[in-house]
Amino acid sequence: MGILGIGVDVLHVPRIAALVQRKSATRLASRILSPPELVTWNSIPAADVTRRLRFLSVRWSIKEAAYKAMYPTTRPTWKELTFLDNPTTMHGQKPVLQYLPKHAAKSVGSVHSSISHDGEYIFATVLVETSSGI
Repeated sequence: MGILGIGVDVLHVPRIAALVQRKSATRLASRILSPPELVTWNSIPAADVTRRLRFLSVRWSIKEAAYKAMYPTTRPTWKELTFLDNPTTMHGQKPVLQYLPKHAAKSVGSVHSSISHDGEYIFATVLVETSSGI
């Protein structure tokens, strides 16, 4: 297997905060979150604005990095990518980015991701391998 691509994204969280103010957090969440992510989003209390903003920001950044790693070979949609980072449901495993395309993406193999945040910044890295035989 070879490397299909590497994508990175740096996000200034106030950018997403401004977007949330203009469009609403619920509207943005329904646009960019996959169904499993939306379930988690809905479980975060609406009063916990900081946690909800971080949740949306992390997913925005990791999905942007994934798109950059896969483009132009494939063009994943927001909802075809799911970032799972809940250690209680993952039995001690590290966070993972799943790519579940609606149509077969023959060239996409394993997806590796890393996310880091410090203050108002989020940094995401995604490495995508080619599938076997390519």
